[in-house]
Amino acid sequence: MIVDLVPNHTSHQHAWFQEALRAGSGSPARDRYVFRDGRGPHGELPPTDWQSVFGGSAWQRVPDGQWYLHLFAPEQPDLNWEHEDVRADFRTTLRFWSDRGVDGFRVDVAHALAKDLTEPLRDLGAPELSGEEALPGFPPGTHPFYDRDEVHEIYRDWRKILDAYTPPRMAVAEAWVPGARRALYARPDELGQAFNFEYLQAGWDAAELRQVITDSLSTARAAGASATWVLSNHDVVRHTSRLMLPPGTDDNAWLLTGGHAPAVDEPSGLRRARAATLLMLALPGSAYVYQGEELGLPEVADLPPEVLQDPVWEQTGRVRKGRDGCRVPLPWTTTGPSYGFGPGGAWLPQPTSFEAYAVEAQEGVDGSTLELYRTALKLRRKLLEGESLEWAPDGSPAGVLHFARHDGWRCVANLSGTAIPLPPGEVLISSAPLEEGRLGPDTTVWLA
Repeated sequence: MIVDLVPNHTSHQHAWFQEALRAGSGSPARDRYVFRDGRGPHGELPPTDWQSVFGGSAWQRVPDGQWYLHLFAPEQPDLNWEHEDVRADFRTTLRFWSDRGVDGFRVDVAHALAKDLTEPLRDLGAPELSGEEALPGFPPGTHPFYDRDEVHEIYRDWRKILDAYTPPRMAVAEAWVPGARRALYARPDELGQAFNFEYLQAGWDAAELRQVITDSLSTARAAGASATWVLSNHDVVRHTSRLMLPPGTDDNAWLLTGGHAPAVDEPSGLRRARAATLLMLALPGSAYVYQGEELGLPEVADLPPEVLQDPVWEQTGRVRKGRDGCRVPLPWTTTGPSYGFGPGGAWLPQPTSFEAYAVEAQEGVDGSTLELYRTALKLRRKLLEGESLEWAPDGSPAGVLHFARHDGWRCVANLSGTAIPLPPGEVLISSAPLEEGRLGPDTTVWLA
């Protein structure tokens, strides 16, 4: 069991923040957060041009005229990690859950804790420079609030606490930063792992995926860390739908209100997603599965405006729908008002198509996506050792990924549009039925 830890911000209802509002400008209570006077003749302008991830200014004004920083929603004020109260409180939190036996922590927005709060705060000059995608344009470690070098001192402090337990508690960083920088968060004296977003963002292209896999293993080794792999999470279009988008398509097209989401053939998307899953689970290191992908759930692209709940929707002036499409609660049963999710119902409407994806509809059914995941995970425990792989010698057909692990077992993923001859060996599992001994398009097989 891994606990989700959110160290960058608190709720605006948190006792600390409510105390800060009551205490007023210059108070010790406000020092736990990032409060500043505004600019302009009457302080009516935000302290800087920093932008929120969800759209609009990253600053919110309070009744006494000061402004507080929120890199995300106004209801999520950023903590000041230069304050010892903040650091001490999170040490207590780490011990609280570790004492109760949790195995580790998923660290939300791990790259944003340290901020350059030197006065005067510096402007960035353009709205787009507030996004993580701008990081490659800054000297490493120098962005005002993302991926600063000082953040690693925080995690080295945490690791001392996590290592005091038997077994040591694990941690994984959610850090949307370039791969070589992200690997630093996974060093043995820091968090130990970091989600691999290059792999998640790679297209369904054999050459691109091979390069990402090779680079990911290399950067993990250089950091003394374990590699990680992930195909979906709560912030991106589900990969059953995303992997079907034509090359070069911005998957943000799913998040716009104008027009319709890109047309995606669901059966073809599921076939590709199953192949992607077996490819991911064959790789050395740790794999993370997002709830519902084991059922093959697609993105829910047609949620009506009146049900949307992601803060992105309101903060962009109702221009971007946000991430609700991948957050629709999963179906457990084939009937019922919430498909078994719970008596209180689902907070986002589930489409009628979810009936076919329900756990009840797939449990024990040969060939179902749920049973594919279960079988693959059982095999993976027996087969995966070490942190290396060996690519097959040149000569594999175009669009095919073929690598060996240990004890002679191999993974072959056919990302091309045509069937290929199946290499010799015992078939352990296949993401789709073989075609008269041939490996069909968008199909992955494990061989012994």
